[in-house]
Amino acid sequence: MTRILGNFAPYFFALLRIVSGLLFAMHGTQKLLGWPGDGTSMPLASMMGFAGVVELVGGLMIAFGLFTGIAAFIACGQMAAAFFMAHFPKGPIPLLNQGELAMLYCFLFLYIAAHGAGIWSLDALRKPKPVVTY
Repeated sequence: MTRILGNFAPYFFALLRIVSGLLFAMHGTQKLLGWPGDGTSMPLASMMGFAGVVELVGGLMIAFGLFTGIAAFIACGQMAAAFFMAHFPKGPIPLLNQGELAMLYCFLFLYIAAHGAGIWSLDALRKPKPVVTY
């Protein structure tokens, strides 16, 4: 069976990586700068401040595709920790403990870490081009 739009899969993956990275970075700006939101920011030397740094820097690295595997793996770990620290104590079901976004980010970033940056990334530009000899 032929994949529908299979030829476009690298482009759709790149869009998924870019959009998810930028959305994740916005969680960091919300924690560190209070934007978007009510302007309340977290102290940098706190657990939430550290989470904001990981989200902002990691999200931008994922979006731009720079050291994507490492950045996505760290972001995956942060989301797993967030789920088990903040959501799981309220119950094990993500839909009921409001942890579905943390779980979704966790597995999305795990996939991105395993897949790599793909096209439209700084990682792709850093790879040496193959030498063609005749």
